[in-house]
Amino acid sequence: MTSVNCTLVGAPVQTGARQPGCLMGPDALRTAGLEAVLQDLGHNVYDMGNITPVDIEHCIPTDTAVRNLDATSAWALALEEAAYEASSNSNLPIFLGGDHSISIGTVPGVMRYSREIGREQFVLWLDAHPDFHTLETTVTGNLHGTPVAYFTGTGQFNGLYPELANPVAPENVCMLGIRSVDAAEKKRLSDTCIEVHDMRSIDETGIKAPLASFLQRVRQARGALHVSFDVDFLEPSIAPAVGTTVPGGATFREAHLVMEMLCDSNLVTSLELVELNPFLDERGRTAHLMVDLTASLLGRTVLDRPTRTF
Repeated sequence: MTSVNCTLVGAPVQTGARQPGCLMGPDALRTAGLEAVLQDLGHNVYDMGNITPVDIEHCIPTDTAVRNLDATSAWALALEEAAYEASSNSNLPIFLGGDHSISIGTVPGVMRYSREIGREQFVLWLDAHPDFHTLETTVTGNLHGTPVAYFTGTGQFNGLYPELANPVAPENVCMLGIRSVDAAEKKRLSDTCIEVHDMRSIDETGIKAPLASFLQRVRQARGALHVSFDVDFLEPSIAPAVGTTVPGGATFREAHLVMEMLCDSNLVTSLELVELNPFLDERGRTAHLMVDLTASLLGRTVLDRPTRTF
């Protein structure tokens, strides 16, 4: 793989989740050696540090169950600008979360840059959940369950989230590893053309075929590809540091195969690593795994990967 200019953007956001601890995620990934690993692979790495939220006017949600709307919207505004800046100044911005509500800002930011340079935006959503709630359908009120509905423009957010200038076309979103879907999300997904591959379909066909098909569509469109990697995409036994564990996730080898295929495709233009909660980890094993998976995306092969014991 040729050398890539990577920009690390820390997003210590935990306002979208109920379980505290995600704000430590960016520094855990740094402590696990992300920058050094990428540099050892021959890439140039610039760390922007951790960003901070902007000041906004008070928002009043229509659903009283919604939690931390002001703070989440403030983070989204800051992240949209940071994502646009990082996309403009590097080949591969890597956003270090933080809970998955960071996508309310990161995806519109990279989309703005893609639109500016005339490229169609695609999103690969690696997650146990579709995160397709609106402010009206969420039962928990946790806003990390809303980003896809928001950035595809398929939900009504009543001006409570930042104005969305350029939504991602729903048909340009592919979800892999889905295995926990609320009834409201299931109904809403059935009315869209978002490509969803749950773990049942992956059990039946393997993970290679659906990913290869999606990557071919991105290649044919000469598109930009944002990869959103939630820790709960993985089987909890290998990645315990997440507050939303769902049994039956991707195995160690399935996850590495996904990242290796993404590397081979040379299509990825941005990456985010989300929902890492070091407070729930075991001796840093999840943080180290996420760093290793990122290394696979950026050119490390199986024979290069060191053996790790816990």
